[in-house]
Formats: sequence, C-alpha cells, structure tokens
Amino acid sequence: IAVLCVSDSMINGITGRIIGLATMDISVIHDGNSLAVESKASFKEYSRTLGEINGVKSVYPEVCNTVLATANGRRMGAAVRAVEDDIFTRNESFKELFSVIEGHSDLSEEKNAVVCQKLARDLNLHAGDRITLISANKVRRGVIAPKTAVFTVKGIVSCGYQELDAVWIFVPLQAGFSFLPKASSEFLVKVMTEDSFSTSLIKIRHDIENLDGEASVYTWNEMNKAQFENFSSTKILLLLIMLLIVLVASVNISSALVMIVLERRKEIAILKSIGGTRHGISLAFLIMGFFSGLGGVIVGLPFGLLAAVHINGIILASERCVNFITRLLYILEKKSLASYHAIHLLDPAYYLQDIPVSIPVMDIVIICVGTVLLSLFASVFPSVKAGKEKPLDTLRKL
Repeated sequence: IAVLCVSDSMINGITGRIIGLATMDISVIHDGNSLAVESKASFKEYSRTLGEINGVKSVYPEVCNTVLATANGRRMGAAVRAVEDDIFTRNESFKELFSVIEGHSDLSEEKNAVVCQKLARDLNLHAGDRITLISANKVRRGVIAPKTAVFTVKGIVSCGYQELDAVWIFVPLQAGFSFLPKASSEFLVKVMTEDSFSTSLIKIRHDIENLDGEASVYTWNEMNKAQFENFSSTKILLLLIMLLIVLVASVNISSALVMIVLERRKEIAILKSIGGTRHGISLAFLIMGFFSGLGGVIVGLPFGLLAAVHINGIILASERCVNFITRLLYILEKKSLASYHAIHLLDPAYYLQDIPVSIPVMDIVIICVGTVLLSLFASVFPSVKAGKEKPLDTLRKL
C-alpha cells in the first residue's frame, strides 16, 4: 500500500508538472516563416482563433529557443520561454505548481526575466541580478552571429522537479519577437482543455488541424511518449515486486496451516470419530487461513497508509540519520568533512523534492480484497489435506 501510494503520487506529480507547465494538453507548433507568427499581434490573434474551438478552455502563445545564459562568470545552456506577462497568475497550473523562492514573477517589462531555481543556483543568481542571454542568429546564408540581450532577474521560482527547474528562463512574449531569432525559434500555442485525459482530446486536435493545415499539432502524450511509458513500466515493476512479497506471505500461511494439520492430527481424528465431517474440518482450516489474511490486512492497512501519508517526513528523517552516521564515520576515520557530500535517498535530480501524496482508494480496496482472497486460496491445500485425514490410522499410532 505504501509503495503503491508513493509511486502513484510521484508519477502523477511529475506527469502533472510536465503537462501543466511544459507541453499542456495540446501543442500547436509553427516555424518562423508562418504568416501567423509574423508579429506579436498576429500571433496573439491566431491564438485567440484557436481559443474559440469547441472544447478549448484556454490558450497560451509562446516562443521558445535554446540560448547560452551567462551570469557571475558562469555559463549554462538554457531554454528561454517567451510567454505572456500574466501567465503566472492566469494559468492555473503555473499558479498552483510554481512557488516563488525569491522576488516575484513579474514579466510586465520587456527586459524582466524569471529564472527557475536549479538554473539560478548553478549561475549563482538572485533576484535583482542581471543575466545575459546569447542566441545564435543567422545573418545570412551560412553565417551565424551571436545576438545578446541583458535581462533583470525579477524572481526565482521552483516547480519542485529539478529536471524542469534546471533549464527554464521565462521572459515576456515581446522579448521573444525582438530578441530570439525567428529562423531557429519555435512558435507554439499551448492549449488547455477541461480534462487532459479525456478522449475528446483527439477530436480537438483534429479540429485544430482542420482549421490550420500548416501547423504541427501534438497531444501531451505524443510529445512525452517515451517518458510516460517509462513511468508506467516502473509502476508495473514495483507492483509486481510487491505482488511477489504478498505471494511469499501467502505461502507462509499455507506452510503454517500444513504444520498445524500435522500437529493436530489427534484432535482431527477424535473429531471425525465423534461425527465430524470432512467438509466441516476443511472449512475450519479455511476459516483459519481467511482470518490470518484478514488480520494481516487489518494490521497492515493503517501502517501502510500512515507510511504513505508521512513519506516525506520518513525520507527526511532517514536521510538525517544516514548523513549523521556517515559524518561520524568521517570524523572517526579522520577524513576531511570538506570532501563530504550529503546523501539523498531520493535524488532530487530525478524525483520530486516533495512527494504530493494521494490515496488511490479503489486500488487499495482491490489490494485488500485480493490479499484476503489469496490467503484463502493458499489455505485450500492444507484444508483439504486436513479433511482427508483418516482417524483410524491416526488413532492406531497413538
């Protein structure tokens, strides 16, 4: 139960961030030669047209490109996203999933920038600092010249997932048209619908394609197919491992019942001698196996739920204990603590920094019912064996 809740919450948390912050439900992509992206005004007008399609909840025009970001003598590759000024307040996913670490998410001026936390840490940036972005601008055929622009970091934000926090810089949409080279930029209109997992997503995609035959249109699961397949296979593998553990536990119940049958052969023989039936004795052992499984569920369910709900605290406490012991060993071995690196049980580079725990009620019900039925099934063999005991053979040996 704990593994199911944590893995489910982790996968849903990462998936929600990828959909809500990166691709959204549907991405409509144009290159720089399209008439729809000739200017900021035409691009926004085109976005409004897409917003009128039936089933579309909201649209967000965006210009994306890869740049070299430099600040404080450091350089990092980054993905610049030129977005609308009010995206951090108008977009529900941005408002809910992004937390402001420093400053504020103000993109009202063309030279403002909002930087994600991991990238800001790598560049040693703080709110109020300046950052230089260098893009590759094709000036004529075969000749590429760098184009630079200096932005003021108004805020540092984090979505709690370092894979995304390590690459994004947000600038105003106008800066995307004035600074980013058209030839190498992607012009996207990201579309949000009422339900990201609805089957109507395909219909909306077809409506967009019928409206604009020049655009490339992709749903969120098409753009991240490999990643989501990896999440699904990981979850299935974890549940398979848990199933094997439950199978071992059910074999233990079966083995315990076999031993009880061997130990109680005298009592079984006496019961049969005074009129006990084969089915009645088998039923008694089946009930014993059933209540063994039920007792395991009654004890295990609350502990599993408690472990799942408090998983962030459990991981933090475990990390502190491990790091304390490791530092102590460093001191005892007279090693320099300067070379010590903190141990993370869940590396934040690959996992969420805080797991947003959710309880999948229906899955837990299925697990509990399945566990009890498995215990009952494992009790069939020793129960039948107990019912087939021959009282005369047993009493003769006593």
